[in-house]
Amino acid sequence: MTDTDFVTATRTFYDAIAEDYADRFRDVFPAMPLDLAVLAGFAGLVGEGGEVADLGCGPGWTTAYLASRGLSVFGVDLSEAMLAIARREHPGLRFEQGSMLELALPDGALAGVVSWYSTIHTPLDRLPDLFAEFRRVLAPGGHLLLGFQAGDEPRHHDRPFGRPVSLTFERRRPEHVAGVLEDAGFRMVSRTVRAPDTEKGELVEQAFLIARR
Repeated sequence: MTDTDFVTATRTFYDAIAEDYADRFRDVFPAMPLDLAVLAGFAGLVGEGGEVADLGCGPGWTTAYLASRGLSVFGVDLSEAMLAIARREHPGLRFEQGSMLELALPDGALAGVVSWYSTIHTPLDRLPDLFAEFRRVLAPGGHLLLGFQAGDEPRHHDRPFGRPVSLTFERRRPEHVAGVLEDAGFRMVSRTVRAPDTEKGELVEQAFLIARR
């Protein structure tokens, strides 16, 4: 699959399901205390040292939470439909359309980068390029936070919410992702893995990695 193929497929998928997704998961995000604790820890590491980008921000929930923790944060997403929700629900924050693989940011512009369940559609062989782009836009000493489903087998979603779209969600081993990050020039700071919350429909463990440039 080419860059254009997977980027276009991801954008098309989320444009089609944006409102359904927001309605389904709006109340789930604030009810995940361990996940919020990781985000709060990341915010503490970054402090007031500069700007933070929430890449693959979706409806802007993570962006807004980090802003509530005192960070100067903005969101970036491929999907204009998702961005429309983010701008509607969080009018005081900045949201921009763009691709994580080609960020319209100068080198070393950011104190922090968050990719909260947004690397999961990037093919494995493109992760080194993606992490190199994250490193490029981070200032020396800047922090990166990744959240993703842990595991070995991807999950394919076909016609979610009855919409005529499909997309594969990759699951990856935290130790493998950490290795790719280290190869890209990051130093690991924290690795957190929690059990699936089956009451909220999770099927696999959830992984959260914090690394430093």
